[in-house]
Amino acid sequence: MGAESDRLTPEARPLVDALSAAFPDLGGTVTDAAEARRILAATPATGKAPPPVGAVEERTVPGPAGAPDLPVRVYRPEGAGRLRPTVVFFHGGGYTICGLDTHDATARRLCAESGAVVVSVAYRLAPEDRFPAAAEDAYAALCWAAAGAGGLGGDPGAVVTAGDSSGGGLATVAALMARDRSGPAVALQVLIYPVLDAGQDSASYTSNASGYFLTAAHMRWFWEQYLGPDGDGTHPYASPLRAGLAALPPAHIVTAGCDPLCDEGRAYAARLRSAGVAVTEGHHPGMFHGFLGFPQLLGEARSALADVAEAVALTVSDRKNGGDVGGNTG
Repeated sequence: MGAESDRLTPEARPLVDALSAAFPDLGGTVTDAAEARRILAATPATGKAPPPVGAVEERTVPGPAGAPDLPVRVYRPEGAGRLRPTVVFFHGGGYTICGLDTHDATARRLCAESGAVVVSVAYRLAPEDRFPAAAEDAYAALCWAAAGAGGLGGDPGAVVTAGDSSGGGLATVAALMARDRSGPAVALQVLIYPVLDAGQDSASYTSNASGYFLTAAHMRWFWEQYLGPDGDGTHPYASPLRAGLAALPPAHIVTAGCDPLCDEGRAYAARLRSAGVAVTEGHHPGMFHGFLGFPQLLGEARSALADVAEAVALTVSDRKNGGDVGGNTG
């Protein structure tokens, strides 16, 4: 990297370099999804104790009609006796890699900091199951969580869709489907550096094409796996940036300045506002795709996570205040 690498904060650069060295060369020397998953699975564990929560339960829930049941991991916060939000969380990984275990620490932190019940969803992955399989799984999981919010200990009026990267895309697609299919009601969508447009033609795709962990080449490969040769990347459930956005739930959107996906996240926030949807943003110019996963190392990750947790916590009935959505950090 040349001088442009200085756009990263000093704390972020060594972390980005280490992550880049360990990550599979997707779309280059690694073109098979199963091989990419094997490489990631072989990455040594950190050895750190997982963030504590009240309880963790493995379950399966009904998938879409004619599809397999979905494994989910339910995280409950410590304490009892009050209504809580229910967060339906979708992990990132380009619709192709990662799962419940890779995002366990993030789900735990979200549970602990927001006081929410978090339902982390193992949706079907591409290329074995291509679009719209993951989107339909996301909606099925949302329907299950919303119908059982009371049994999960959650406030039925405080159901949240949330996710990072491709999971952020699924979080907003699930909200779109809920609008289009007459429910369930979603109180908030939390989109953390979300994947929102198969076009891959924004300015940040060029300015952040390489050198910041997630690359434009990675994203090309992810989209190829998800859509296949015949998939419609212009469909609003594949590319929500192209959807009509009226009557969607409020959103909290986190973006990183050194991320190919930065511009589509910021454009989505602007389009939501234009459609009359309440939006708060946490924009972090010196951060990279994936930064929220490192709160022990990055102060901006801690502050971004706190903002997400606050936005989620404010969805509970007795904490709502005139429709406000969390703290405005951008």
